[in-house]
Formats: sequence, C-alpha cells, structure tokens
Amino acid sequence: MERVQCVVIGAGVVGLALARTLARAGQEVLVLEAEDRIGTGISSRNSEVVHAGIYYPAGSLKARTCVAGNRLLYAFCEAHGVACRRLGKLIVAQADQRDALRGIQAKAAANGVALDWLEAEAVGELEPDLRCAAALHSPTTGIVDSHGLMRALALDAEAHGATVALRSPVVGGQVGRDGIELRIGGEDPVSLRAERVFNAAGLGAQAVARRLEGLAPETVPPQFLSKGNYYGLSGKAPFARLVYPIPSQGALGVHLTLDLAGQARFGPDVEWIERETYDVDPRRADSFYAEVRTYWPGLPDGALQPAYAGIRPKIHGPGEPQPDFLIQTEAVHGVPGLVNLYGIESPGLTASLALAEEVADRAGFPAASAR
Repeated sequence: MERVQCVVIGAGVVGLALARTLARAGQEVLVLEAEDRIGTGISSRNSEVVHAGIYYPAGSLKARTCVAGNRLLYAFCEAHGVACRRLGKLIVAQADQRDALRGIQAKAAANGVALDWLEAEAVGELEPDLRCAAALHSPTTGIVDSHGLMRALALDAEAHGATVALRSPVVGGQVGRDGIELRIGGEDPVSLRAERVFNAAGLGAQAVARRLEGLAPETVPPQFLSKGNYYGLSGKAPFARLVYPIPSQGALGVHLTLDLAGQARFGPDVEWIERETYDVDPRRADSFYAEVRTYWPGLPDGALQPAYAGIRPKIHGPGEPQPDFLIQTEAVHGVPGLVNLYGIESPGLTASLALAEEVADRAGFPAASAR
C-alpha cells in the first residue's frame, strides 16, 4: 500500500494554505479534493472580504488568526501577483447606536485593531451618499480575488513538492497503529496509508470524520447549515468603501461589499437550511431594502437582483452562542496523526494562512520554518 507523510483532505483556501505550509516545512503532502476543481465550495461562495479582526472575542482563535492572517494575506498577494485592494470599511451607526459603535471600537482595540471614529460630517466627506450619525473606519479591510488566491496557494504548494489530486473523494478509512488508511474513490479506487491526516473538508468535514473507522463518533460535532444569500446591485453604487451596519442577532447585518470590478452586492442574510442548496429566492430581497436604506436612503426600488448564495458550516444552531474555530487533535479524539478542522467559516478566508501555521504548529511542524 502506498504511504504518504501528510494528507490534506479538501482543496479549499484553508486546505491549500495548509498544504503549502506543510510542503514548505519539508513534508511530503498530498491534497485530496472530491471535486474536479479546487475551491468549489465555501471558498468560492463568500464576500471575498479581507477582514481586519474586529468582532471576535479577544484571545480567540478567530481573533488571533484573522488579525495575523490579514497581514499575511496582503503580503502573499503582493508577492504572488494576486489581485486585492485595501478599500477600507465603514461601520455605520444611527443616532441610537453610538454606544454600540463604541463597544465595537473597544473590542477591536482588544484584538490590536485600531479603528478611526468619524462623526457624520467626516463620513459625508468620504461617502456623500451615506447616512449615519457616526462611523468607524477600518483601513485594513479590503477585498481579494479568492480564486486567484487559491490558484496561487496551489501553485506554491506544488512548487514545494505537494501534489493536488482532483476527483479524489475520501469514501472511507481506518485508524491504525502505524498510520491512517484512507480509501479514495473516483474512477480508479485506491487505498493509501498516511502518517498524518488533516481533515479540512469544509462542509464535508463531519462526513469525512464519520467515515474513519476507529474514530469515536461522539467526538464529531453536529453540523448546522446557515445559508447566506447575496443580491447584486443593478447599476453603479456611489461608494468607494465597504459599508457595514451595526451587527445584530449574531450576524453582521446586510452590508455592502464591492468586487474588484467595482460592482456592488448586498448580503449575506441568515437562512438556516436542512440540506445543501444554492438557489437564491428573489423574494428574500424584499427585507433587504428597509435595512439598507437606514444607511443608504437612495437605494432605488427594484435595484437588487439575485446573485449567489454561500453556506456556512456552523457547529452551533440558531440562537446558540457562536463558538470559536475548532481544531481537533489527538488530545481530544485520541487518534495519533489526525487533525480535524470544524466550523471554519468567516473569517476563514482572511485567516487561512495564519490558521495553516496554527494547525502546523499543533501538529508538531514549527511555523517559522514553513514561512
């Protein structure tokens, strides 16, 4: 049976970043991707926003990897020619939300992120069509070409010896004393034995874990699917920056983002679903208008058109507190060489490079040698 040092399951942005980190640390790395292309899941269905690390609890894995990942991501993009822009972001508050805005500024400061306080007049100078009582300006928030980023990560990983195998779903496996045996489906099913397996399968992470014989089922957390719908703006938006309202009910609110071509879109909302589906109901846009008009009164009627949807692989249900990223190692599940990544949602894109270093560190590969 073929033996491999490290197998990464999932060629999304986190899996590819991890493969690159391991390969640069001198490890033999094989990436197994079920689909016929890299990054077809969560990584290709998001806002493509480079987050600053504002909203997460101080000291949390999300906060640490987002703040560090922001710096690493911009540096990687510059070095590898990946399109990205530091557009900046305005978090806007209405008259009765100034205290909430101060709270966001304090939380960001605790994470080492400095936000500038702007009164309405100063906001108007930056964005004349924006209405608010005050706002916070985040200069390090930006946007990135997520597909270009993943291609660059894959190329750099391969340049350091990693192999990416497409159409290679993990259909089963067994935990052993001398490694983990994986059964790989596809046109020519094969088995291989890996010294270390990193489960970065995103929406499929729990399913992959449950296919591993010898892994205690109770160590696999439940999965909840939270769909986010996006609506594109017909016509040109009069904004040069991203615009976010005050967060509410565990979500960031219907915010305005821009792509690299300058096209505006709104979303995502929160729609809890039972099965994976990506259709966008045009009627859901009706609820967007009132919220958007709290900060952009000039939004024309009928201007929002269905764009696309993404699904967050949450490990908590509706109304429950949002947990941190979950990196599950032998210390929890008792299987040597196995690392499961669960609940890697936003800010996973921004955090990907720092998250890869964190996982490599926990697996015993010093991140310093992997940069």
